[in-house]
Amino acid sequence: MAVECGRFRCVMAAAGERPLNEVQFLTVAEVASVMRVSKMTVYRLVHSGHLPAIRVGRSFRVPEQAVHEYLRESYVGVDTA
Repeated sequence: MAVECGRFRCVMAAAGERPLNEVQFLTVAEVASVMRVSKMTVYRLVHSGHLPAIRVGRSFRVPEQAVHEYLRESYVGVDTA
C-alpha cells in the first residue's frame, strides 16, 4: 500500500481516519511477530512505503490497522478446483 502524503496524513489514512489518540501503534518487533517475519522484512516494508509508519526518536511505530490491512490485501486465495 504505497501512500503519497505527509507522515501524519499517512497514519490517519491507514488508521481509517480515526483520531491519532485512538490509533494503536506497534513496534517493529511487534509487527514482525504478528506477521511472522523478521524485523528486517518489516523495515524493508516501511522504507519501501508498503507499510505506513511514523518515527519516534530512532525507532518506528506502525498503526496496528495498517498491518491488518496489508495482510488482508496481500492474501492470496488458493483455488481447489
